[in-house]
Amino acid sequence: MFLCMRTTLSIDDDVAKILERLRRSRKESFKTIINEALRKGLASELKPSRRGKPYATRSVDLGRCFLNTLDDITEVLAVAEGDSFK
Repeated sequence: MFLCMRTTLSIDDDVAKILERLRRSRKESFKTIINEALRKGLASELKPSRRGKPYATRSVDLGRCFLNTLDDITEVLAVAEGDSFK
């Protein structure tokens, strides 16, 4: 059983221009162009999204920590900048 439906669409001007350009270049009916565009758009919406490969960060050995704790920012800056920090 086929369901054929008539409806009124409000199409934005920029989309209407693209559809009209396609209709003229392909020499097909407006109905054909609209249905083709809807089929392609709906098919892409129904496809599950492709997830890329998860990003992995390589770990790097930074060596031993020169400080017992990083809680004292003054001490951390003094070690990091040397004697020039005051």
